Amino acid sequence: MRIKFYCGRFTGPGLCGSGHIGRSSPALPVSVLGTLAYNPDGPLPEGMFYVQFTEVFMANSLSISSPRDRLKPQKKSPFDAQVFLQSVGASRRVAEFQKKQTIFSQGDAADSVMYVQKGSVKLTVINESGKEAVVAILSSGDFFGEGGMAGQTLRIGSATAMVPTTVLIIEKDEMTRVLHAEHELADRFILHMLARNIRVEADLIDQLFNSTEKRLARTLLLLARYGKEDQPERMLQKISQETLAEMIGTTRSRVNLFMNKFKRLGFIEYKGRIKINKSLLTVVLHE
Repeated sequence: MRIKFYCGRFTGPGLCGSGHIGRSSPALPVSVLGTLAYNPDGPLPEGMFYVQFTEVFMANSLSISSPRDRLKPQKKSPFDAQVFLQSVGASRRVAEFQKKQTIFSQGDAADSVMYVQKGSVKLTVINESGKEAVVAILSSGDFFGEGGMAGQTLRIGSATAMVPTTVLIIEKDEMTRVLHAEHELADRFILHMLARNIRVEADLIDQLFNSTEKRLARTLLLLARYGKEDQPERMLQKISQETLAEMIGTTRSRVNLFMNKFKRLGFIEYKGRIKINKSLLTVVLHE
């Protein structure tokens, strides 16, 4: 295969100058570029002539790929689950929520899965009489709102930002697609769901068999991430006694009673924010 190329001007013996192929090329010896050829469409203006180039020259010297090169499959870049969860893209967006702002409400359409990039989220359920229970407190790295992927059409609870919070919202169909396509994200999501299931079972056992005092101590330790792989956060973000009461199924007055007891014994310290000391574990471990 040979490609015809107009040389715009003759610059010297065996040389041609700028051409008309959509770019300029430096003056190169004709013997290097190709061979002079006649014009099959008739005479050219004075000083113009045809030069034929081989396909190899065009590909190597003018950076034009050959048809064979264009058929080569492009190497797919490796999938990075963390990059996916920290960026916007097709069918996913980032939303900012202020403290106490509702992310979704009980009864809303369950059409997306959410991921906490930064901040803290409270999941609650309200019964017909208006009594509210806190189901979970989530932090960065947690998924929520995944019920729609299991057949739920409506949200069975509400989600509220406890502090300024950044959330990645992924449409349900996009989440389903990427879980099937990318094993790294699927593994991470499954581990999250298993951990959540274990936590729910432990919460149920705690509610059925443990005293209010022990339930409160366990909740404070969980909020401080004791038992996690990373270092525990000894200083909790500000959380009200009403919220703690809703989490463990008791009244605010009972929470206040035991918080004062924990403080007196040196298990916790608080002036606005609560500092959790490791000695609080003795309440949970004591039979």
